[in-house]
Amino acid sequence: MFERFTDSARGVVYGAIEHSRRVGDARVEGEHMLAALLDAQGTQASVALATLGFVASRDEFERGLARARRRGGMSQADEAALADLGIDVGEIVARVEQAHGEGALAVGRRRRRLWPFGGRTGHVPFAPGAKKVLEQSLRESVARGQRHIGDEHILLALTACSGVVADLLAEHGVTHTAVLRALAPTAQAG
Repeated sequence: MFERFTDSARGVVYGAIEHSRRVGDARVEGEHMLAALLDAQGTQASVALATLGFVASRDEFERGLARARRRGGMSQADEAALADLGIDVGEIVARVEQAHGEGALAVGRRRRRLWPFGGRTGHVPFAPGAKKVLEQSLRESVARGQRHIGDEHILLALTACSGVVADLLAEHGVTHTAVLRALAPTAQAG
């Protein structure tokens, strides 16, 4: 599948690996892919994000991820499903933090295991959610009748796959439908 990736899409994948390494995470997650997309300049995804007015700063991005980690990495859809059952996640978080301190439920970073002599392996695996995003990017490409997988397909996949990253994007109006609309002029031109 990777041979179908454009240079910009490969840049996103490699950028996600680098973001993961930089923060010491054990695996590449969807949040690293979004961070790499935000770093990209002049790509179809960056143009679509700009068209949608998504100008989240790195600090704003990190605050959004911190909010999600604080509620145990639970997506807003998960939280809503529990609310339908009468479970108030905000109340649970408040009670746990009252008893055990702020951030007690926060999903922490998983550090890579140090090997016996202090070195680290060069390989950073992709988490199941990140693999799902890559698989969905192929589906997005096929659905649009394209033979390549570009960074725009990765952005579409991030919005299509439920979870914390999709929630963070949706908070800023970056939904699957909105990205498709923003990409429509470039699809007609290209």
